Amino acid sequence: AFLWSILAFFMGFRNYWRDVEGGLGPTLGRGPDLAALAAGGQDAGRLKNLHGGGMGCFNEDDQPTDNRRLLHHLTFYGFLACLASTTCATAMHYVLGWEAPYSWGSAPVLLGFFGGAAMTVGAVGLARARMRREGALTDPAGGMHAAFTHSLAAVGATGIALLLLRSTPAMGTLLALHLGVVFAFFVAAPYGKFVHGLYRYLALVRHAQETRTHH
Repeated sequence: AFLWSILAFFMGFRNYWRDVEGGLGPTLGRGPDLAALAAGGQDAGRLKNLHGGGMGCFNEDDQPTDNRRLLHHLTFYGFLACLASTTCATAMHYVLGWEAPYSWGSAPVLLGFFGGAAMTVGAVGLARARMRREGALTDPAGGMHAAFTHSLAAVGATGIALLLLRSTPAMGTLLALHLGVVFAFFVAAPYGKFVHGLYRYLALVRHAQETRTHH
């Protein structure tokens, strides 16, 4: 499922870049360069454009706050920590021959616990903020947003529950539940709201490359 998601992401990104490169001139038509990739990564990592021009974003009233930006950070970096945890555990198991379960002080457990907690808090916070948002700021056809945040929260929450209860009789049921949620997440990821962050990154790369070329 993960490999299929990677393939689907690659195909979508390739088609996206082909669609946008037409207006970028022959220099940019060859694809993004390393400087643009780095600049786009820096802007995406800081969520530079989710800052409301410096004063924050509006949500439920006319007082702008940085809450949504913080929740995005928790969700994004929590997800990366969980991905790093899984990658680390895979390497420890198949390369080093160290079989699970791993101790609480190990890299997979620390990354998974704190990453899962951050991702769950961030996703639940974003879902709550969406429910409280002023109607004029809400997309009436926003079911994709809800499904995305709920699936992230489910991945994080079931992972935390599995970690905390792994020595109890509930471990088998929780493992099946967690793996099922993760499987569904990766199968649906290339076709849902998940890709918005990756396409935004490519848009930032395009902007950096275009700005440098025109100046």
